[in-house]
Amino acid sequence: MAPWQGKWALVTGASAGIGWHLAKQLAAGGANLVLTARRTDRLEQLAAEVSQRHHVQVEICAADLAQPQGPEDIFRFTQEKRLFIEVLINNAGFGAYGEFVKQDRLRVLEMLQVNITAVVHLTHLFLPAMVERRSGYVMIVSSTAAFQPVPYLSAYAATKGFDLLFAEGVAEELRRYGVRMCALCPGPTESEFQEVAGTLPHTNRHQETAEKVAGVGLRALAAGKSWVISGGLNWFNMEMQRALPRWLVTRVTAKMFGPRER
Repeated sequence: MAPWQGKWALVTGASAGIGWHLAKQLAAGGANLVLTARRTDRLEQLAAEVSQRHHVQVEICAADLAQPQGPEDIFRFTQEKRLFIEVLINNAGFGAYGEFVKQDRLRVLEMLQVNITAVVHLTHLFLPAMVERRSGYVMIVSSTAAFQPVPYLSAYAATKGFDLLFAEGVAEELRRYGVRMCALCPGPTESEFQEVAGTLPHTNRHQETAEKVAGVGLRALAAGKSWVISGGLNWFNMEMQRALPRWLVTRVTAKMFGPRER
């Protein structure tokens, strides 16, 4: 029996990729869902699929987490519906590829809003009730980019570094209350991330499926791990970096992610 059977789970960024499969796997485990993203049509498609297949309740809340009021809108929706969220999945996020100095400033600031501010805001809104009940689960989808600087994805990697450290620290604070918090750190994944971020084809090798990544994250969350890396190769690469000087890791990463010389 899944630990979230019969509980309400809120999944942000549920309209595609990892979020889509996190929602499907939570529903397969018997969780009722609140699905949120900007694309209502995709949410309706997912809601119809999981409710029919797994006989769970599903609510849809269209929201834009790039807007400062987005988290409050979602929280208000759950309050008005009297839905007690016991599983919070902070999945929504995006990247922006290219030289930082040439990137659109507003786009970068929106990325910080979604990847950092909205994550902290939503977590702070929903955690108090979990602490009071002494039961709950929070996942933050970070990235293997959190473990080192990533030139050409510099701001994105920095946001994911924040997510990882935030999750690890708060997870330890929450242990005494019986609430579990986990940062899921995927590497390259088959999703819309590459298209949205504008990454180049050579940066998208060795991709895992979003379905596999979602399963790794949910198992780690249920087991009480504060963070998990999806994929043996990704884990090995992160461990190898510990033995190298940071300047060298950054230089090599720049070669891997930078545009190819003609």
